[in-house]
Amino acid sequence: MSYTINRLIENVEFEEVDLRVRKALGDHGFGVLTEIDVKATMKTKLDKDMFPYRILGACSPGMAWEAIGLEPRVGAMLPCNVILREVSGGIEVSAVDPVASMAAIDNDELKRVAGNVRDMLSKVVKEI
Repeated sequence: MSYTINRLIENVEFEEVDLRVRKALGDHGFGVLTEIDVKATMKTKLDKDMFPYRILGACSPGMAWEAIGLEPRVGAMLPCNVILREVSGGIEVSAVDPVASMAAIDNDELKRVAGNVRDMLSKVVKEI
């Protein structure tokens, strides 16, 4: 089972893909709660150079509310991370598959919510 939903965007600059990801997330009810510039962090903390790599912590408040209501400790697995990284051939966008990440939790209602969020994130990735 894959744990991410992926798409390669060709012939577009990294920052343009970032803007498109944020717009698609917003169009589907997600907000970006956190942002980690992994490239800058590695340079600052380890003095290591790497390709552009950014993690966006996305949240759909309604889905988070429902999930926390079903399983209060599920917050340890939130938000839904979406990564952008430069690879040969373009910018790869990968969103976490919530069904895969929630597989260890024995709660069928939570798995239903995770499936809905996966569908939403799949649309986001497709529309970028």
